Amino acid sequence: MRHGNSINHLGRKYGHRSALLSNLANSLIINKRIVTTVAKAKELRKFVEPIITKSKDNSTNNRRVAFSYLKDKSAAKELFDVVGPAVANRPGGYVRIIKSGFRAGDNAEMAYIELVDFNEVYSKGSSTDAKKKTRRSKGKKIEANAEGNVSNVVESSENPTEE
Repeated sequence: MRHGNSINHLGRKYGHRSALLSNLANSLIINKRIVTTVAKAKELRKFVEPIITKSKDNSTNNRRVAFSYLKDKSAAKELFDVVGPAVANRPGGYVRIIKSGFRAGDNAEMAYIELVDFNEVYSKGSSTDAKKKTRRSKGKKIEANAEGNVSNVVESSENPTEE
């Protein structure tokens, strides 16, 4: 019985599981998005979010702690130089899991796991800040005077000339 055991062992012993999560975390930090099974993605989220939290404060001790989990210099450098400053004002929730269907070979449920601040599609401050398009025209305006006669009046953004 598994009463209260919150860790998913993923069918592996401790050493194999820690190496697996370390390698997945390295790939996630370097590539910003990876594809894996849903069970591994959920365990990776629990593994990598405290490390990303440590990367927000760039100190020697935090670098050493993160390196002890990642075991890769290039991933630790990327974490503290690129990822840490990007998530500095985010209070948590650094990764997103998006389910993507089932694997063809064994029908395992697959998912994308990605760093939230590095996805251009979902980011709030996207570079495509287009003006809001309206269906009404700004060029001509039709007015009716008191007698019921209709006349076209052209409006411009500058001072209108009175006749």
